[in-house]
Amino acid sequence: MTKPEVSALNSWVPVPKDSDFTIYNLPFGVFKNKRLSPRAGIAIGDKIVDLAVLHDEGFFADLSQLPHDIFLGGSLNDFISLGKPVTKRVREIVQELLKEDNEALREHQIRGKAMVNRKEAQMLMPVKVGDYTDFYSSIEHATNVGTMFRDPDNALLPNWKHIPVGYHGRASSIIPSGVPIHRPKGQYKDPNMELPEFGPSRRLDFELELAFITGRTTKMGDSISTAEAEDFIFGFVLFNDWSARDIQAWEYVPLGPFLGKNFASSISPWIVTLEALDTFRVAGPKQDTEVLPYLKCEKDHAFDINLEVSIQPENQKATKVCTSNFKNMYWNITQQLAHHTVNGCNINVGDMYASGTISGPTPDSYGSMLELAWKGTKPLKLEDGSERKFIEDGDTVIMKGYCQKDHIRVGFGEVSTKVMPAK
Repeated sequence: MTKPEVSALNSWVPVPKDSDFTIYNLPFGVFKNKRLSPRAGIAIGDKIVDLAVLHDEGFFADLSQLPHDIFLGGSLNDFISLGKPVTKRVREIVQELLKEDNEALREHQIRGKAMVNRKEAQMLMPVKVGDYTDFYSSIEHATNVGTMFRDPDNALLPNWKHIPVGYHGRASSIIPSGVPIHRPKGQYKDPNMELPEFGPSRRLDFELELAFITGRTTKMGDSISTAEAEDFIFGFVLFNDWSARDIQAWEYVPLGPFLGKNFASSISPWIVTLEALDTFRVAGPKQDTEVLPYLKCEKDHAFDINLEVSIQPENQKATKVCTSNFKNMYWNITQQLAHHTVNGCNINVGDMYASGTISGPTPDSYGSMLELAWKGTKPLKLEDGSERKFIEDGDTVIMKGYCQKDHIRVGFGEVSTKVMPAK
């Protein structure tokens, strides 16, 4: 079905060319600066709209459900829990206020107070994450890993095309963009080693992912269908699932990821809503194995989101090493949430669900160093002349994502993380 064309919108707020934060986007985040305590905001161009100021001035007067202090504090959880009718309406009101022909905020005396410079703000975690699940939903990534470590002729495990495979990760070590991490330490054992050794990981890797955030709770015993799953999803962030490949390889049998994964995960600080992404909805890859009824979908749930990863050595220019797209994911977000809850697992507001590494069909679209450098056998050359098999101390990994269709651009900003030496 052809989607209706979205009419062109312009804002009185200057929006730089190729900005991710256009009037079509208006993502939610939590910020603070030297004079302001943590609070909720919406990004537009190089500005942040202070939602607490707008609320105090009565711009959300028709939303009686909004408590007076709903936009103050360190997370969006309470706001998101009010439900999509409220969160969508807040975004719509802000969008209307920012239109170029609307004088209500543009000419208001509190305009200067309500519009904060993004470069002067510190972005915080947008939600308090109670639980975090990581999926394994890219068929290209799963095939590459299976080819490297198992049998090229039978790269996928028997269950892979029947269920969205995932594992329960560590919520406490999810951090926002800009927060550095230390190289993790742990046990590792290479095939040529008689006994395991302990020390800093020698094979630190990134994984290019997106994560969705749930905005409703369920009770234990309840399940969510694919048809209703999007009603439970508030929006997306970029997600870097840091991985210590040598630690992971030694520990993952028989119970899966543990210390090779739980030391850090980095996210972009702005949550892009499902409403902002709807224009970019596309059909996902054909699932050539018949799935069970609870995993079947009646509509398209994939999104055309361009993704890229760059590595920036200390005091050097960044080199783009990966260009991928979220539309390549074999298992979509509604199937992930339906499978996650089919056994009656309850979910909460602010829970985070990462997609798994987003790899495409070509070598330059692989979403991890494990694949890009093919287990270290094909080192990547960076612009400064150095080579990388995995991530080194001092490197900053930068992930970006955006959608583009005609005059409409919606982006995520970036998640940028510097790697410090092991403690």
